[in-house]
Formats: sequence, C-alpha cells, structure tokens
Amino acid sequence: MIVDFHTHALPPRIKSDRRRYVERDLAFAAIYAGEKVSIATADDLLAAMDREGVDISVIVNYGWSTHELCVETNDYILESVARYPKRLVGFCAVAAYHDDDSLAEIERCVKGGVKGVGELRPDVPSPDNMTREKLAPFARLLREHNLILMTHSSEPVGHPYPGKGAATPESLYTFITRLNGLPVVCAHWGGGLPFYTLMPEVRQALENVYFDTAISPFLYRTDVYRCVKDLVGADRILFGTDYPVLPPSRLLKEINAIELPAEERELILAGNARRLLGI
Repeated sequence: MIVDFHTHALPPRIKSDRRRYVERDLAFAAIYAGEKVSIATADDLLAAMDREGVDISVIVNYGWSTHELCVETNDYILESVARYPKRLVGFCAVAAYHDDDSLAEIERCVKGGVKGVGELRPDVPSPDNMTREKLAPFARLLREHNLILMTHSSEPVGHPYPGKGAATPESLYTFITRLNGLPVVCAHWGGGLPFYTLMPEVRQALENVYFDTAISPFLYRTDVYRCVKDLVGADRILFGTDYPVLPPSRLLKEINAIELPAEERELILAGNARRLLGI
C-alpha cells in the first residue's frame, strides 16, 4: 500500500481562474503567480493516483490569508472526501489560530470528516498571536478531536523557490513547543529540524513530530532519507509528494534506489500514515 500524505487539490474554478485568486491572496500568489505552476482538482489527483499506484492521498489545504478563502477551499476538500471516502483524506485550513471564526471552522470541518488541520504557515501570523496563551484554545480543540496539524517548513539557507517562506527550524520549534505535545507533521523534512534532535531537549520536545518527504528531490540529495531515519527513526517519516508539484513516481524512484529494509520502506510509504490517521 502507498499513502501520499501531502497532496493539494483545488476547485475547478480556481484552476480555470487562477489570476483572480492570485490577486486576492498574497500567500497563494507567492506560489501560483506563474502560469507554469500546476493546479490540480480532486479528479486530477485521483487520475494520478490510479496511474501511479497510490492507494490513499491526504489532501491538505493552504495557508490562505483570509477566512473566506479557507472556507471556500475547505468546502471543496470536504466534498471531495465525501465523493471518494476510500481514497481521499482531508485536512482543513484556517487563517488564524486564536479567533472564534477559525475555531468554529475547524469544528465545522470535523463534522465533515477531516483528520487534520494544515498545511498551515507558522511564519505568517504576527508573533503576538503565537503565544502559548493565544494558541491554547486551538491546541485544545485539535486534541479534543484527535486532529493532526501539518505545518509548512522552510530551510534557513540555500536556494530560493516559490513559497519558501520563513517557517524555519527556529520558528517551528517555538511553535511546536507551545502546542503541548500535539501530533505535528512538518512538511518538507521540517526545513532541517530533525538535525536538532541531537540536542536532548529538542529530541524530547519533538517526540510527537513527524516529517514528510514533500518535494525532496528539489531540496536534498537522497542521503536525506538515511540521515533523518538515523536521527528520528523510520517510524517518524511520511511519504508525501506535494502533488501536483511532483508526481509520486519521482519520489518512489528515490526511495527504491536507496534500498531501505522492507519494514522501514513500508512504514514510510504507508504504515506511519495509517497509524496516524487511524485507517
């Protein structure tokens, strides 16, 4: 079995009218302003899954700047999961962590069957809104509903790319430690955060944190798989592509080439995701 823990699917109207949404949202524009950057619908995703042998995909949303765009795209994710309940799992998005509208939106999406919240941008809200006290209702709600949180992650060094952002290991660590042990998935290998688990206090703080492989070929040599496995364990790595940015085959080729033990390969490709999602 293969579970892709990091995919994106947007409504057909956004795919056909990209410019309108680019003009409405700066965070979306940072990634999708260029016409060559692919946008996929849920049907596009299902076709790719069938073509490439992926059994289940997690559709994660984006760090939209407004509540209205979160609701609009959450609606589409809920509809897609309802249409394909055996193939798709949904995560919802909120524009803030502490306001009543965002908390109510999470409650609404839970009723629609979402398994998590994300892919959120810890670097976007003001630091004043990221205190432990202001995050407490958000963290409490996620814990109450057994939800997983996925964060965008960025490297503090290296080449720029659309959407890189500033969710670097330092800000991620601060954010995660204020969530009191919630299960967190840091996308894109956590921007290098696993390295810091060599520090005992960081290792302890990240005991319930996972790292996905999304767009790994654009960021790292294949050595990253063995390095992160040695640092945090194969049971904390999740196969994710960031489809439609990359097809599953691109990452599967890498994973097959490094000749992981069969048990570890199964954990990365499906076992860890199934355990986290309860499927």
